[in-house]
Amino acid sequence: MENVYSNEWDGAQDHAGFEWNRTRLARRLGGEMLGASVYLIAPGQKSFPYHYHHANEEMLIVLEGNVVVRTPEGEQDATQGDALIFRTGASGAHQVINRSEAHARIVMMSTMVEPEIVEYPDSGNVGVFAGNAPGGDRSNSLAKFIDGSAEVDYFEGN
Repeated sequence: MENVYSNEWDGAQDHAGFEWNRTRLARRLGGEMLGASVYLIAPGQKSFPYHYHHANEEMLIVLEGNVVVRTPEGEQDATQGDALIFRTGASGAHQVINRSEAHARIVMMSTMVEPEIVEYPDSGNVGVFAGNAPGGDRSNSLAKFIDGSAEVDYFEGN
C-alpha cells in the first residue's frame, strides 16, 4: 500500500522551468502494465515539455493545488479533484503548468505500451523508446531524443 500524500520521493527534476519531485506509485505497487506517478510541482514550474504519445494514453488527476493544462484546444484551469484524459496522437498533446504561488500535487497515470514515440511540438524533437515505456526503467532499454527535422531517405547509407 502507498499513500498519494506521502512526501517520500523516488526522484526529482530540477531543470530550469521543470522542477518537481516524483513518487513512482505504480512501480512501488508492482504495476507492470499501468504506470502512475505522483508529482509535486513547484510554483511557476511545468511538468514536462508540451508533448504527445503515439502508443500510450495518459490521465491526470489533480490532488491538491491549481494547475493550468495546455492542450491543442488552449489552456484550462484544473483544481483539486479534476481529471483529464490525454489520448494518443496529436489531439492528446498536453502539458501541466503550475502558475500558482503554492506547490501542486498531481497524479499522472498511463498505459505502459512500448515501443513508444513521443513528439514535442514546441521544439520539433522526437523521443523514441524501446525495451521499456517512457517513465519505466531505462537501465536496459533504448531512450533517444532526436531532432525531428533530421530526416534521411529510406535507402540512404544502404
